[in-house]
Amino acid sequence: MSDFLQSLSVSASGLRAQASRLRLTSENLANVDTPGYRRKTSSFESVKESGQPTGEVKQGRVQLDQSSLPDIFDPNHPMANEKGYYQGSNVNLMMEIADAREAQRSYDANLKMFEQARKMSSSLMDLLRR
Repeated sequence: MSDFLQSLSVSASGLRAQASRLRLTSENLANVDTPGYRRKTSSFESVKESGQPTGEVKQGRVQLDQSSLPDIFDPNHPMANEKGYYQGSNVNLMMEIADAREAQRSYDANLKMFEQARKMSSSLMDLLRR
């Protein structure tokens, strides 16, 4: 594979990975007040071809955060037990906002890399036409 195609492929895989990370973060943010909801997390895995790393990444398996769910006191809540407590969500709003910003900046960096490789290949084609 040519270097231009390889760089486009690597940046495109980064774009896909960060987009899926943003989807998980937005899902967590949407469920911050959902009782019993566990935060979803994922990691990235290196893509290998014939046992060799290609430089591309993909989203790993989605996992649920196993940290304890907070007990919230609200005797009027329909899910409250006889003592007036129910289990809340383990989503930390500040953590999700920070993850979203990091994913968005990484997405932008991959997009700039993709655009730069595309411009370079376009310039090369223009030079070859002359």
